[in-house]
Amino acid sequence: MLLCTLAILAQQPVPSAPPDLLKRAHTYSIVAYDSATGDLGIAVQSKFPNVGGLVPWAKAGVGAVATQSLSNTDYGEKGLELIARGATAPEAMRIIMRGDTRPSQRQVGMVDAHGNAASWTGDSTFDWAGGRAGGGAVGGKGQLITGHGYAAQANIMVSDATVRNMAETFERSRGSLADRLLAALVAGQAGGGDRRGMQSAALLVVRAGAGYLGSTDRYIDIRVYDAPDPIKELQRLYALHKLYFFTTDPADLIPITPPLQKELEAILLVEPVNQPQKWLAAPQPTLNETFLTALANFMYWENYDVRVRMDGKIDRVVLEDIRKNRKAVRGAR
Repeated sequence: MLLCTLAILAQQPVPSAPPDLLKRAHTYSIVAYDSATGDLGIAVQSKFPNVGGLVPWAKAGVGAVATQSLSNTDYGEKGLELIARGATAPEAMRIIMRGDTRPSQRQVGMVDAHGNAASWTGDSTFDWAGGRAGGGAVGGKGQLITGHGYAAQANIMVSDATVRNMAETFERSRGSLADRLLAALVAGQAGGGDRRGMQSAALLVVRAGAGYLGSTDRYIDIRVYDAPDPIKELQRLYALHKLYFFTTDPADLIPITPPLQKELEAILLVEPVNQPQKWLAAPQPTLNETFLTALANFMYWENYDVRVRMDGKIDRVVLEDIRKNRKAVRGAR
């Protein structure tokens, strides 16, 4: 009987992939809200190029959305519009789904600025597919689940461990929203991740007026288009982003002592390299305006814009980076 069954199965045609398979963002993501800061954000990884240009959507003070599988930008654009007009994330999700001609092929996570969260996984998504929401709600294909604080979702995963790991890690982790989102992403990959492998990743966090020099709400917007280990690359870029775009923590300020001034002057007297005019023409007898201006110009040149000071102190984080970079140069000689 078993041999007969196997023979019948062998004669059946292998199901062909749907024509839109390559357009689908086979992905795992988490959208979340931080009640302490008001931050809203998304972390996402996929075996799909430039997932950051497709999946994550967010608006400060409004909400965050991840639209994946056969991604539909209506969930991002119209979803945020509906939330801004007063709908909760679950309400906005249901409204857009009613007008969606292919909801069975979508997977969406959504959270609003009050922490209301929703996750939908269509019944035509590929195994393993499903989601979790804050408060313990768990859903598989064909289910819309709601919760509070966050929504995690994934499709074409090795198992449900990816979503479970993301949810549990996010709930127990501490620190900024970005730190918690990244921790959840790392844990999701540890749970098996995308069955086809890794390719791209993104981290998007919005906060009112927290972008570069207060000009935008895009507090963190990092995209890894294509990389062998996109999460590791995302972590590296996040560290750079904190260095170049986060303002100084007062706890990191240290005074420029005479020995430190001498150390910094050794750089200012010989840089910029390959430029005839250096930041400083001669050593200075005190911590005067000439020295401080030269140091500020050097820091602008090195892209430490948001950490420049003129009060006789320097950011410890910047100082460590200055020393590290010049040690690397000396070591290469």
